[in-house]
Amino acid sequence: MNRIIRITAALALTLGTTTATLAAGASISGEVKKIDEGAGKITLKHGPAKSLGMDDPMTMVYRVKDPAMLKQVKVGDKVTFEAEEAASGYTVTKMDKAK
Repeated sequence: MNRIIRITAALALTLGTTTATLAAGASISGEVKKIDEGAGKITLKHGPAKSLGMDDPMTMVYRVKDPAMLKQVKVGDKVTFEAEEAASGYTVTKMDKAK
């Protein structure tokens, strides 16, 4: 019985870690609406972003972790991106043009 409890606990910890890891790295599909290189911000229209707790599509302004990301896209580009919530707001941590 004790062995079953340990196995169940280990499985729960593994699944919890995997779920958190997947949520943190979940890609979001969107479209570039505005780029503000001076402020290091980008406005993205995107679908639901479950990893950020956003269940509905919306348009939002995000900070970018690396300002060089802003030079790789232009208004109208379709992108996939990852973001995280920080004390200063939501920050795009990774962004690629959609294929």
